[in-house]
Amino acid sequence: MQVQLKVNGQAVSADVPPNTLLVQLLREHLQMTGTHVGCDTAQCGACTVIANGRSIKSCNVLAAQMQGAEVTTIEGVASPDGTMHPVQAAFKDCHGLQCGFCTPGMVMSSIDLLKHHPQASEAEIRELLEGNLCRCTGYQNIVKAVQQAQATLQA
Repeated sequence: MQVQLKVNGQAVSADVPPNTLLVQLLREHLQMTGTHVGCDTAQCGACTVIANGRSIKSCNVLAAQMQGAEVTTIEGVASPDGTMHPVQAAFKDCHGLQCGFCTPGMVMSSIDLLKHHPQASEAEIRELLEGNLCRCTGYQNIVKAVQQAQATLQA
């Protein structure tokens, strides 16, 4: 089936089987491998992207369901000149990553979190990131990164 959508601001079209997941479309058909596959059950959040302004787990939605959607992946977050998004910069500055496997999904969830909850407290940040698992960091520096990005975005 033909699926047409916008990915990172670019119109894309792909012929895919009807059972193709969005994460498969992104990784296998569009070669956007920044979106990771962690658990295949929507538990870990490594596959998180933003679709039509909300974060979703791309391993849990069919590509066909995204017909006409606007999808942003981790590859589309930085400015065209390479300047990092404030959330990306904060993750770097605060050492909010270790192995990096969860980082793309964590960044995408954090961008959505700060868009819809710009005044989130530390407890709310922790609660809103519960759908993203990190096996390395213990979350302290991830929360610090979200708080730093929050301050930067509010300035």
